[in-house]
Amino acid sequence: MDTSQRQNFWQIALADLELQLGEKVGPIEPIPEGHSGFTYYVDLPSGRAVLRLPPPGARIAGPADIPRQGRIMGALREQGLPTPRILAMSEEPLVDGRPFVLMERVEGRRIEAVVPDADPERIAGSAIEVLKRMQAVPRERTGIGHEEPMPLAGEMTRWAWLMERAPQELTQRGAVLAGLLTERVPKEREPCLVHGDYHYGNMLFAGSEVVAVLDWEIAELGQPLLDLACQCVVAVTSRVAGGSVAIPGGGAVDVPVEWLLERYGAETGEFDWYLALTFYKYASIFGYNLMLHRRGKRPDPTYEERAPAIPAFIEEGVKLLA
Repeated sequence: MDTSQRQNFWQIALADLELQLGEKVGPIEPIPEGHSGFTYYVDLPSGRAVLRLPPPGARIAGPADIPRQGRIMGALREQGLPTPRILAMSEEPLVDGRPFVLMERVEGRRIEAVVPDADPERIAGSAIEVLKRMQAVPRERTGIGHEEPMPLAGEMTRWAWLMERAPQELTQRGAVLAGLLTERVPKEREPCLVHGDYHYGNMLFAGSEVVAVLDWEIAELGQPLLDLACQCVVAVTSRVAGGSVAIPGGGAVDVPVEWLLERYGAETGEFDWYLALTFYKYASIFGYNLMLHRRGKRPDPTYEERAPAIPAFIEEGVKLLA
């Protein structure tokens, strides 16, 4: 988006927001942290807020279904979970010709700023307690209770589709890990709400306490150990390939997986499968986004930095199951 396009967007989006809110709206500016796409700060008379939009022209489904994310966050906040308060939202194309969600800006720090001064076990323990509370929310009160739960076979297919589109020179052992996962699928439990990308980079903190869980793009109803595995990948990654690979979301919280499992109440056996699947999942996500970056469809040089993680994650998953 060049300068004139940006200025045109600011003018249209401001006018549309003011029409929807019935009040004066201040400047709109992109949020520099993270890589969540079309997310902006907006100044309201009541304070600073966060505006989320789908990509221009995108089909409103999957990660681009911004109103769905708003419904989930609103439903969880009603249950007392740490998600931003939804100020306004619409499924209609009302802001720059797109649906939108406007939410409060939560006062909190990102994990990179928290890690140097906080106790890792307190950080990890807070995230696990929030996870357990989230998984205890009845499905009909999650905002997506009408959706069909995702079985593990569907979960594997979802990430295999991305893996097939990643740079092949980095994913040569992906088929080996996929085969091991297919051979050893564990018995499924009662489905619950799954964030899908539950790591510290998608949280905000006050001290070592989680005060907001963000970025619900790939949330679903599914198996509870999926989110615990996302959190554990950070702990394991710090020791993968000599600690030379990128950590999802940034900020190493160095807590042993065994401690996390005990705190959550899970056993090692079947969890190794979920952890291996999560390595496969992040390898496929990194690989797919790297492909988009290299083709100029979604430029983001951080995925070049994460490229070494792709074969390392695949190999770590193979080790867990082989």
